[in-house]
Amino acid sequence: MLIPILSVRDVTEAIGFYTGVLDFRVAFAWPEQRSIYAGLVRGEDELHLALAAEHGRHGHGSAVVLCDDVDALFASFKAKGLALPSRAGSPVHEAPLDQSWGTREVYIDDPSGNTLVFQQRRQL
Repeated sequence: MLIPILSVRDVTEAIGFYTGVLDFRVAFAWPEQRSIYAGLVRGEDELHLALAAEHGRHGHGSAVVLCDDVDALFASFKAKGLALPSRAGSPVHEAPLDQSWGTREVYIDDPSGNTLVFQQRRQL
């Protein structure tokens, strides 16, 4: 199993976004008060968040999350308050799109600027 670690500017803020909008739940947060590191899970997916050591050293990460129905998942995120578009001029940040490499994807940026690519692969 590979577990990505995303650098964030505020762990509490990131936990709120990932649990409130993207259906993750907190597996652990350390320390409990004013956490600097946390582990989140969503089904079989796991993601860790680490407080950026320096200002401006966050938001450069990305991860792909495989899913069965990216359109339904995206609709559920919007219903939970996902703000759109998160990146002006990027259609794949506004709604799921069919990509030329055989996937359907939507990109969602967290409050620190990290990008999760929710990807549905075509059945072959």
